[in-house]
Amino acid sequence: MNHAEITHSQNSEDLPPLLHKAVEEVIAGKYLNALLDILHFQSSDVWTADMLPKVMAYFHAQEVMFTLSSLQMSIKNYLKNLLYQPRQLLSEFQQLDQQQFQTAMKYLFKSRKDHLEIGTTILDWGKTRERIFQSPGVNRTLFLITLDKCFLALSALDCVDILSQILRMSAVNYLQPDVIESLPNILQEDAFRNLSAVFKDLYDKTSANTQRALYGWMKQILQKSCNMSEFNESTSWVSAENLWSLGRYMVHLPLEEIMKISLSEIRVFISYDNATKQLDTVYDITPELAQAFLERIKSSGFDMRNTSTIYRQECLLVCFYDEMEQMDAAVARALLHQMIKCNQLRDFQAEVQKLKYQLLNTAMQNQTLDDILGSLSDAVVGLTSSQLESLSPEAVHNAIATLNQVSGWAKNQVMILSSKYLSYEKVLSSYNVSQMGSLVTGISTQAFYSMNPKELSQLIRGTTSQYLSDLLPAQQQGILRKIAASGDFSASVRDIQGAFFKEISLSDLWKQTGYNSSMMKEKELRRSQALYLYELLSKKNYPVDLLSTGQLVKGVTCQLIESMGTDLFLSNFKFFENNLELLSPYQVNCLAWKFWEVSNASIPPFLLLVLPVEYLEYVSGPLCVLFIESLGKTEMSLLNPSLHKKNAVLQKVQECLNGSVADEYDVDLLGNLICHLPAAFLHGRMSLRAMATALHQFKLCRQLSPEQKTEIKYKLLELYGSPNNWTAETTLDVGPFIALLSKRELNVLAERFPDTILQIAKTIGPISSAEELLSTVFESVSNATANTESSLARSDCLGTRAPSSDEIIKLAEANVFWSAQELKCMDAETFDKNVALLGAVPGFNSSQLIALKEKAKQVWGSLPDWKSYHIVSLGRIALALSEHEIEELDLHSVDTITVLSQQTGWTLTQARSILQGFLEDSGQTISTLKSFDLLGLGAILCALNSTEIMSIRTAEFSAAVARIGLLFCSTPVLRQFKKLTESVFGTATSWNVSVLQEIGTIAGGLNEDELKAFDKNLMPYFQPIAIPHIPPEIFQALSPDQIANLGPENAAAVTRSQREHLSASQLQSLQLALDGARTNTPETLNSASTTQAVQTSAPSGE
Repeated sequence: MNHAEITHSQNSEDLPPLLHKAVEEVIAGKYLNALLDILHFQSSDVWTADMLPKVMAYFHAQEVMFTLSSLQMSIKNYLKNLLYQPRQLLSEFQQLDQQQFQTAMKYLFKSRKDHLEIGTTILDWGKTRERIFQSPGVNRTLFLITLDKCFLALSALDCVDILSQILRMSAVNYLQPDVIESLPNILQEDAFRNLSAVFKDLYDKTSANTQRALYGWMKQILQKSCNMSEFNESTSWVSAENLWSLGRYMVHLPLEEIMKISLSEIRVFISYDNATKQLDTVYDITPELAQAFLERIKSSGFDMRNTSTIYRQECLLVCFYDEMEQMDAAVARALLHQMIKCNQLRDFQAEVQKLKYQLLNTAMQNQTLDDILGSLSDAVVGLTSSQLESLSPEAVHNAIATLNQVSGWAKNQVMILSSKYLSYEKVLSSYNVSQMGSLVTGISTQAFYSMNPKELSQLIRGTTSQYLSDLLPAQQQGILRKIAASGDFSASVRDIQGAFFKEISLSDLWKQTGYNSSMMKEKELRRSQALYLYELLSKKNYPVDLLSTGQLVKGVTCQLIESMGTDLFLSNFKFFENNLELLSPYQVNCLAWKFWEVSNASIPPFLLLVLPVEYLEYVSGPLCVLFIESLGKTEMSLLNPSLHKKNAVLQKVQECLNGSVADEYDVDLLGNLICHLPAAFLHGRMSLRAMATALHQFKLCRQLSPEQKTEIKYKLLELYGSPNNWTAETTLDVGPFIALLSKRELNVLAERFPDTILQIAKTIGPISSAEELLSTVFESVSNATANTESSLARSDCLGTRAPSSDEIIKLAEANVFWSAQELKCMDAETFDKNVALLGAVPGFNSSQLIALKEKAKQVWGSLPDWKSYHIVSLGRIALALSEHEIEELDLHSVDTITVLSQQTGWTLTQARSILQGFLEDSGQTISTLKSFDLLGLGAILCALNSTEIMSIRTAEFSAAVARIGLLFCSTPVLRQFKKLTESVFGTATSWNVSVLQEIGTIAGGLNEDELKAFDKNLMPYFQPIAIPHIPPEIFQALSPDQIANLGPENAAAVTRSQREHLSASQLQSLQLALDGARTNTPETLNSASTTQAVQTSAPSGE
């Protein structure tokens, strides 16, 4: 033997066998195998000091020229790259031997160590694990490899535990029908129980086809576990135990299978302690299945007319109870009590309402509504306004404990019940109000304003505070104005939590003292409030204390970011990253420049998106994966890139994907980004395999273009075939995209799955205008209902079909297809019950709205007799009122005005009539209006003339200015509001960042000189909605420097007509702003100080 062979032989003999194997694997480049072998070796052997020299000697003997540091670096880079290549990781996992696989699973899922010692190298295992479980692709690999190898290598219980961890941790659901086929088809009882428990928990995140596949898998295992020889054609495999094991998947049992379940097994199942709890979760059960179960329960010896049985059956099956004949009132009331849960059902609400209405009538036999109000549960929501109006105040007071728990009230119902309750109580105290629950929203603004300030302060601190953010702005303002006037405002400001805090005006914040960072943790802030409070608090607090509150990040200016030292910035960056949705695109742009300046090598890739396009060139190699992944977890709209930049980003994404979306791994990586892929890319570069996974993600997209939708439609047809052959599950999975199908295809689906189509139409959301779908739904519901002719004995209604309550509830937006004549012929009770639903239909044309208005006159009598709650319930129907009709209404209540002003589409003359009606009926003039009146008037304020605007009291205007700054009024009106704003905040040239943010569109009233005088650093603090309101001839007065500093969001708001007035150099500056180019160097900026106005211009009074 020569010298080298002798050395090799000695070295390999010196190394323990497992370590020798690991070293050979390193030489072969199998670093993962080697790493796992070393970890396994260390679990039973001690790593001694001489091991490393032996390992290095072995490398040298093999003429492998590793130094220790180069070896460490190679392994580290290899493992890091594996995390960005989940397909490669899958391939490497598949090549592991059984021992290596067991070691990998142990350290991934059982070990809680933060650091791993591998020989003399220490690996930050805590961070690596975190990175592994944050990556959808790596998680998918772990899920697939566990299914593939685990049940052969580890105990079934351990494997189920690992699958559970992966499925619960991941934001992506890896359960697809084809994956279910890989699940083991034989499992011990405890492993099956644990795994099926995970599937039950994930039920709502799982597609309908996958639910069906999981049901099939569970059925297969459950059938194997029972002695099938005992079962035949007439008896079922579904025992009580099996029914319990199926959990929510029991809704997939065929009807005939339910009817075969042995009655003794049904008795055993119903006697389980948790049976009703399980039956309470079957939110997607159909009436047919529910009635089949009820039938078996009844046949098994339970008396479904016995009230104690009904009270024991606290489950969703009662929502479909169908034994109405000869029922007594006590049973009806017991059923109503149980039906409070029925609003959790996915569908069939029209059937539930119908049943509640029948039970309501039965429950009221030989009794008045007053007597039984407290025992009607949430069926009270079905009472008409005239029935509620007939209640005595005492009855409402006595039933308040039931009424305050009910959800689903219409605004008019809440108004009636609140006024009844309060008329009994006489004095409005915080205790009385605290008893009202969600009915608090029906208390009038005036009633809040007339309360004792101390009682109101108590209200803000008490349990009722959770409902305060549900109040209308005028009601909230009524509370705030009263407390502010009492002199006890500082204490209350500390106590006001959540979104309610946003209603406090900037000028009111200025007057208070005693703020600290910890009190900001539970409050939501407007940007203007945050800008003021951040600067104020930064004088006495460290940035970490302010940024950790969350909401205060809205108040960090670019200058503050630029002035941070490197260490301070990097250590606090996580607060910005974790609150990205609270930041403006301008702030994100500032963060990106700061990060680039202090540490461009470690800049989070998504920040490159907001820098000029050329910075995208830095995205390549492993950074590609990080770039796409970080963008996929972010809403692109938050970063607000211009169209030009968005196209460049998408081009880079396509490059990073090697020009295609090949499979589910690419879909995992893309996340939200999939919504932005161009139609042409979807057409030619997206595989069907990827489409199957992407469908769920596409359904979450908010704004798909018509071209993208068309491509998605063709991909779906390619994936699932002709809609003629779809199952109910496929139809549900395609969901809102069925709106893209042709009318003929929709008719086929509606005929086969009418309930499914109805369910989808109600949740259609933002994907489509869906007119064809709505007309299909209308025809389907109309054809399924016996043609009910109008009961009105009018000659023009003979032979005319009239809408029923049942149809109106089912149709929702599809009610738009009733003709004006059919709406005219609706009977009075149907109209009274459903007016709020009809008033919410967005598509009615003027003749339909007029028909409904005339119907309201027939049902409620002459206009002067209409109560506030009548007017409020009209919704869009109110738009059909003429100026003369508006004058006849009683408009004394600011709450009525609030609801009217929320409708869009009033003409100027109608708006003037509403304004005059309110002033006359409330006995006020413009100069006596309070801030809550101004908020109630809302968009009606745009109808004021200049004299009227200037007579608004300054103090009242200052409290309402932020809300008024959200209105889209004409330029002359905005100019007058601007003058009024100057009486609050001083002359326009002295305004700072928080004032500019506060006043919103009112900035559209600035003149040329005022606009030119603004420091360029103030430009990004205009609200984006203000930009289009600056007339083009005034906007052009801005200098190129001012335009360049608008910030990306404001630059994107510039209109075409404004652009047309700009010079070449101004347009160039605008492009710089859109691109997120850097326009200023770090400098201290006194001109943009948010507290300067406090010293120079304290808010004036009257």
